[in-house]
Amino acid sequence: MDYDSSNATSNNPRHFIVLDAIARGMKSVDKIAKAARLPREEVELIINDLSMQRLIIKEMKKRRFFGTSKLEINVTDTGLKMLNSKKQELNQQAEQLRQWKRSGDTTQLQSYMNSDNNRSWVPFMLFAGIMDILFFTSIMSMMGMTLNPMESQMAAASGGGGTDGAGETDSSGAGASEADTGGGDFGGFDGGGFGDF
Repeated sequence: MDYDSSNATSNNPRHFIVLDAIARGMKSVDKIAKAARLPREEVELIINDLSMQRLIIKEMKKRRFFGTSKLEINVTDTGLKMLNSKKQELNQQAEQLRQWKRSGDTTQLQSYMNSDNNRSWVPFMLFAGIMDILFFTSIMSMMGMTLNPMESQMAAASGGGGTDGAGETDSSGAGASEADTGGGDFGGFDGGGFGDF
């Protein structure tokens, strides 16, 4: 998905991913790009958009030792309100998804996930912790759907990486976790621990 600056912030999940990263205290473009798993150039464009909309403030801070400056980015009160409002809206949607999954209502789940608008917000929901990656992948598996590239990146970032969690049953029903494979015997070697000093 290419960057589209004409897309309003309120309708662009990538803008909210960057805004959330800044709200978490990431103040440099490189840190934001790494956390958001977005190209640095795209993050720079999004930061410019957010700044023009007065959702963030960009400041040049002078360093003490070398006299050089570095860009520092902070979220404004307006940006924080907008972010929290969107998170609240998406929390309600995530709760609805949980209810549909509990009741086994695959028709409603399928309808939600097939909507391009709803599906485009899933990476932000994963990034912000609104939706757990295991819950999301279990929904996708239940419906036989695959992850799109952005969802796969967010899954990898949150540790999901497309693998089953320890103790989870895979599609073949094997269900063995790493803990019960019997690989814990190290032939009498005791590497010690912190309390062995």
